[in-house]
Amino acid sequence: MSAAIHRFSVGSITCTLISDGGAAFPAASVFAGAPEEERERELAERGIPADVPSNMNCLLIETGGQRILVDTGMGPFAPTTGKLQESLRAAGYEPRDIDTVIITHAHPDHIGGNVDAEGRPAFPAARYVMWEDEWRFWTDETVLNRLAAGSIYGLGQLEAVMADFARRHLQPIAGQLDLINRPGEIAPGVEAIPAPGHTLHHMALAISSGNERVLLPMDVALNPLHLERPSWGAALDQDRALAEATRRRFFAEAAADDALLFVYHFPFPGLGRVTPHGEGWRWEPATA
Repeated sequence: MSAAIHRFSVGSITCTLISDGGAAFPAASVFAGAPEEERERELAERGIPADVPSNMNCLLIETGGQRILVDTGMGPFAPTTGKLQESLRAAGYEPRDIDTVIITHAHPDHIGGNVDAEGRPAFPAARYVMWEDEWRFWTDETVLNRLAAGSIYGLGQLEAVMADFARRHLQPIAGQLDLINRPGEIAPGVEAIPAPGHTLHHMALAISSGNERVLLPMDVALNPLHLERPSWGAALDQDRALAEATRRRFFAEAAADDALLFVYHFPFPGLGRVTPHGEGWRWEPATA
């Protein structure tokens, strides 16, 4: 995916999807909580390949005279990622136009565009907003050393990659950091919502203007199949039981409210609603 953009409005707030591209991840990792035979059967029935495609749908929010970017993608880690700056310019913006960058959690596919090729903040005029405990966890050298040794998730070399990403993409933004420690408004109409489990201090968001509202679950679900099978958590869910509880609560409320959702990893442009289906919910793509 190259220079992919999509605009929609939430009341008086303008939102622009700024794609960083996409990658594919092993189904056994994306649906680590699934029994193997059941997982393979479900994937075959839905035509989902063994390497599951995943978008990196960053979002630019314009509200109250501010331009706010939600997450920065994976950066040029894979040949098909690192398109954020290209997409940003295609949408008519330069890095210096960004006033705020919200980091919902510190996994590599959400912080990879924090810095440029020289290791400097990629958005030099922006404040980087992050949950305080999330920042402290991912900048704690004891934690990073445990990650590098593969002793937190049990994922071996992947954890070393996560530790390296955290060191290279978080420390350089420390001088522009704005830490938050409670739910509430980050900017006019943009609200931080605790959604723990995927990481212990993972953040979801809500965008509201007038009588319109969009929810951003971020990595509460990585794939539409997680909605139908909410117990099928991902290998990168730091606390799988908590992640499942958050998933069930978040999407039950979204279904009850018929809320419009913008989901980071879902097929472009990541907009849709959920309706009750079996033990979970069905994803209904939408445009806005």
